[in-house]
Amino acid sequence: MKAVIETGGKQYYVEEGTVLYVEKIDVEPGKTIEFDKVLMANGVVGHPYVTGAKVIGEVVKHGKQKKIRIFKYHQKQNYRKLQGHRQPYTKVEIKSVVSK
Repeated sequence: MKAVIETGGKQYYVEEGTVLYVEKIDVEPGKTIEFDKVLMANGVVGHPYVTGAKVIGEVVKHGKQKKIRIFKYHQKQNYRKLQGHRQPYTKVEIKSVVSK
């Protein structure tokens, strides 16, 4: 069974066994999580969501992505600014897709 879910302002195409890296969710590793914002399940498209459908996943771990560097520079002004950022993520493994 395949589905399209929405979480963290993004959409993901999932099926059973899929491993996702999504925006950080406040759920402890090892716990299950339900995604009820299902946009499509088994070829049935919702308006905007499919009623009665949900995707169940297990949180594997939390972490931070690779560091990115932001460098701002204005020529002839002696202006240089260096900034770094590491985006937090949650690794989720999809266990089942349930639709009615």
